[in-house]
Amino acid sequence: MRLFRLDASIRTEGSHSRQIADIVEQEWRAVHPQGEVVSRHLGLEPIAATAWPLAVSAAATQQHTPEQREALALVAKLTDELLDADAIIVAAPLYNFGVSQHLKTWVDLIITDARMRAEPGPLMGKPAVLVTSRGGAYGPGTPREGWDHATPWMRRIFADVWGLDLRIIEAEFTLVGVNPALDEFRDLAAQMRREAEAKAREHGRNLAQGEAAA
Repeated sequence: MRLFRLDASIRTEGSHSRQIADIVEQEWRAVHPQGEVVSRHLGLEPIAATAWPLAVSAAATQQHTPEQREALALVAKLTDELLDADAIIVAAPLYNFGVSQHLKTWVDLIITDARMRAEPGPLMGKPAVLVTSRGGAYGPGTPREGWDHATPWMRRIFADVWGLDLRIIEAEFTLVGVNPALDEFRDLAAQMRREAEAKAREHGRNLAQGEAAA
């Protein structure tokens, strides 16, 4: 069995999305102790923003420059990592109310791969867990309800476009304890963290067993 894990946090330490994803991965490893985990860290090893326009322009010609050939090779490698996996974890924090440029570039490159245009899609039904973290609170009734433009976009790409059998874990108020203005929400933040960790354990077990998302 093979698990592919993608991390998009730019933090070298203290990443909440990475910590929650670690729990998911641990549960998967508990069921598949001999399984292989392939990891890619976009935040720490970002993909050049120029790769996507090079890959797009390469599709319009048979005469490729060395840079275009390199971009096409990268597209094939990124797509292979997904296609070869039996299960997928994506850990992606909310940055400036949207997705990071690193994650967007990764998605854009994979979409250029001709294999992704097959019907049905090559990822259809593959189990996946998306872990996303937010510094504040964005739920219904909060002042910033609707300001999270990342999670709906990721759900659209991963579930609706790629057809992954997607489960989502959302960790909020991760800046409590860092931003003094949020100190009054310490208890709520701790409760949210416990709930996210419990969901990570549940979804990690389901991911390992290939169970369909509820």
